[in-house]
Amino acid sequence: MMFAERLHSQSASDASAAALAVLDAVVNELARPIDSTVDPHSAPAAGSVWSDGALNSAPGTRVARMLEAACLAGGAQDVSLEPTGGPPPALPSSPPPGSPRHIAVPPGTPGAAAFELVISAVDEGTRDAAVWQSVANLLGLAIQQGQARERLEQELSARVRELASQRRFIERIVDSLPVGLYVVDRDYRIQAWNHKRETGLQGVSRHSAIGQTIFEVLHRQPAAVLRREFDEVFASGRLQQFQMESDATGDVRTFRLSKIPMCLDDAHANRVTHVITIGEDITDWRAAVDRTAQSEKLAALGQMATGIMHEINNPLATIAACTETLTLQADDQARSAGVPASDPKELLRIIDLEVQRCTRIVQGLLDFARPKPVHMGELDLNAIVAQVLFLLQHHPRHRNISLVTELDLSRPLRVRGDADRLVQVLMALVLNALDASADGARVVIRSSPVRTTDGPACALDVVDEGHGIPRESLARVFEPFFTTKAPGRGTGLGLSICYGLVMDHGGLLVADSMFGHGATFRMLLPALGTLALSAGAPIRPLAHEPLGQVS
Repeated sequence: MMFAERLHSQSASDASAAALAVLDAVVNELARPIDSTVDPHSAPAAGSVWSDGALNSAPGTRVARMLEAACLAGGAQDVSLEPTGGPPPALPSSPPPGSPRHIAVPPGTPGAAAFELVISAVDEGTRDAAVWQSVANLLGLAIQQGQARERLEQELSARVRELASQRRFIERIVDSLPVGLYVVDRDYRIQAWNHKRETGLQGVSRHSAIGQTIFEVLHRQPAAVLRREFDEVFASGRLQQFQMESDATGDVRTFRLSKIPMCLDDAHANRVTHVITIGEDITDWRAAVDRTAQSEKLAALGQMATGIMHEINNPLATIAACTETLTLQADDQARSAGVPASDPKELLRIIDLEVQRCTRIVQGLLDFARPKPVHMGELDLNAIVAQVLFLLQHHPRHRNISLVTELDLSRPLRVRGDADRLVQVLMALVLNALDASADGARVVIRSSPVRTTDGPACALDVVDEGHGIPRESLARVFEPFFTTKAPGRGTGLGLSICYGLVMDHGGLLVADSMFGHGATFRMLLPALGTLALSAGAPIRPLAHEPLGQVS
């Protein structure tokens, strides 16, 4: 009320009590807080003259109340606020009794509508122009406040509409994705659930999912397993990827699940507040990869065909020699009885062993060549190495290059995986090493347990003494259709397929090389009972060491 007190001091000497009452009434209305809940249609009639729309709002209602208070306190027949296109007409300071008084209201925002205060038939004590000029000044202040509030409300409304539009746009993007997506917070409660998650036989409506814990909505995985997966992302802040199969639709479908950390707390940027889960149906992609992988297998078989035929010819030659010996012995025995001869049983035993050898060779090749369904089970990586060595013993390059093993046999290197696919990966890595090596060189296969930041793991290294990989090409060796081989000698798909197969096992495939001094490829798989490895899992990056420098 300091403003009202100042007005009292300014006008006490020349204003009557009635004039002060007018000012008190107007100031009290100005001092009242704006009631944004007031219905503008219930405002006093004086408000209807504010033609620019300001009185059709809460601030306009305040101005209307001020006019009404001035009218009542001043004993005026009517007090109104009229728009004007220019300055009010010059009138005498004491107009004739009964004539209306026009007083300009101080302008508010530049360019806004101008107004004048019109007073009709006032009491004797409130006829002084200074009183009504003060009322006009107060109305001007109220108008300025109202216009400022109106601008803020317009800006706020525009910003709210913009944010709402952006939110709808982002929601449409998320709902249009061909993948299932949901977000959970640290209490495992669902905060987002896109349209794809609502469709299908296993779909759950967004209304039913939002606010529920993930364990109340998803039942295909045990709650303990699901909780462990989320806890791993919350704790490590790293992306986790898994694959799973589902027959909920009647057909077996393969899905890739990606759990992505998200942080909403800017003050603690390293603290994961939410986890985004994306489920993608990769059945068709997996089938395409398998078809390409099968083509790579057939290409590898073509490379081995010459050596295989040579190896099969060896036991066939032995069989033919044994058969010829038996035939000659039978003829000799027929011509001269009593001549010593080889034991037929020993010759038959040799024939049997050589036939079995041929059978094993052919069966091994068929096992390698035939596509088989994915079967994840407990494996020993050293057994995978033994199977690959059996298949490669007939490769023509094997006769000119030493294939050496340095295996950790102190304990089984247990992992969970598909034996056929891991054999395919190791086979491709060794064949690449053989192709890169010159006659008389060595290729070493090493196995070892390792510790990573994600837990225990098992490593298989393939090290060669070949020409190596240029540093600028090293980062691209796992890209599809990229190859360092001469034209016509490689498709550029082998390492890309191997990379995908290892990732499917929750592992990593990395490479390093010293140009001119060979290369090292490492397949790193999580040990049995360990979750999938992240890209930063190795304690230190792989560093290739030329074989001549390895103790």
